Amino acid sequence: MPRLIPRSRRAWVVAWAVLCAAGLAVTFGLNASPEPDPKPGKPVSARCAELIADLEKQLAKNEQDGKKDGAVAFSRVRNAGEDDCHEALRDHFGGG
Repeated sequence: MPRLIPRSRRAWVVAWAVLCAAGLAVTFGLNASPEPDPKPGKPVSARCAELIADLEKQLAKNEQDGKKDGAVAFSRVRNAGEDDCHEALRDHFGGG
């Protein structure tokens, strides 16, 4: 019965070199591919739009007053039927 695992160093080196070359080729191919189109904006609920507008006003007022501070926003859901504005806030203000 033939052995399936190569025992010589040369075979291991060749296999390693082939895998490295394949990995580099795939990496270069992925880096050269164009970036995907950005996601279209999801519609924002009226409550979230109001919260974002209030935050924009607060940030504009702080900037006029010469403050470089940010604003803290909580997007906690009060009732079971309400939506959470967490994703809308993150998308609008670019938070990570």
